[in-house]
Amino acid sequence: MDTPVELIVGLGNPGPNYERTRHNAGADLVLELAKSLHVELKHESKFFGDTARVTLGGHDVRLLIPSTFMNLSGKSVNALAKFYQIAPEAILVVHDELDKPPGEARFKKGGGHGGHNGLRDTIKCLGNNKEFARLRIGIGHPGNAKQVADYVLKKASPNDQQLIINSIDDALRALPLAVAGEWEKAMLKLHSA
Repeated sequence: MDTPVELIVGLGNPGPNYERTRHNAGADLVLELAKSLHVELKHESKFFGDTARVTLGGHDVRLLIPSTFMNLSGKSVNALAKFYQIAPEAILVVHDELDKPPGEARFKKGGGHGGHNGLRDTIKCLGNNKEFARLRIGIGHPGNAKQVADYVLKKASPNDQQLIINSIDDALRALPLAVAGEWEKAMLKLHSA
């Protein structure tokens, strides 16, 4: 068994203009998780984000959605992790993933940022530590690198949005295993969903 998860972070951009855009898939998952546990996230200025404390599969877990813009996500993650002395290995960052099609979600242990600004800043702010786990929510790729910035900041088509919602639901079912540190079981459950 690996390190249990003590902090689940959902990446996104703040404000109504960005709600339900592709780039906010991570934040959407954390919102759905809080809703399913009947918990409300509250703004904590010292953590630069909205946070809650929940019990998931018998484990005490903090939820965080940074209220900074995506490229400054690490400031929020680092502030909360430092305050509660949560090691990077006990953090799960949920984010949108261009290299996966809508409807697909995947766990990953550690790794680089793959060009994702939220991950890039989180790695930097955690002292260049890449050891946190990721939950990648597939949003698809526009097919042209020049269109990526515009693409991620727009809402997905109704069909793609439904696929993204389905993958979030699948991921939520596998989360208790990941939180318990049972990564292989969590990956198997999610990757065969």
